[in-house]
Amino acid sequence: MKMIAVESSNVECIGYENGVIEVHFHNGYAYRYPNCTEDLFNKFLASPSKGQFVHNVLKGHGEIRIR
Repeated sequence: MKMIAVESSNVECIGYENGVIEVHFHNGYAYRYPNCTEDLFNKFLASPSKGQFVHNVLKGHGEIRIR
């Protein structure tokens, strides 16, 4: 998955592939969020606060911690 570095105090980089959004945090943790659309990923990419987007939109919908 191609990861895109983002400006955020919480999120290091994000990526999208085959319906999965992947998020790497500055604290070393990384999560995959399944069942996502490319449109949702584009909204995430355009969001002024990546951390708030994760908390308000992605979190709690079957995420899988990968590290």
